[in-house]
Amino acid sequence: MNKPSAPWSEVKNRLLKNPKTLKAYEELEPEYEIVSQIIRARIKQNISQKELAERIGTRQSNISRLESGNYNPSIGFLKKVAEALGKSVHVSFR
Repeated sequence: MNKPSAPWSEVKNRLLKNPKTLKAYEELEPEYEIVSQIIRARIKQNISQKELAERIGTRQSNISRLESGNYNPSIGFLKKVAEALGKSVHVSFR
């Protein structure tokens, strides 16, 4: 018999009570936000990773790595992605 699973929000809150986990989570927030915005924009426009890659002159595997968080893109690369999605890049410090 399977044990009922907890909702993600409950699991997340439990994990973030650990100071080391919270620190790591906060450190990754900017990367997560960029990746999330790229994925949302691409899906909203019904563009495949392959099509986005073709628009900026790269391989689909590079877009896949970007969206999975396994790629640390340059600002120049992000500008190309943004332009291909009809967006622009804005960087700020808080």
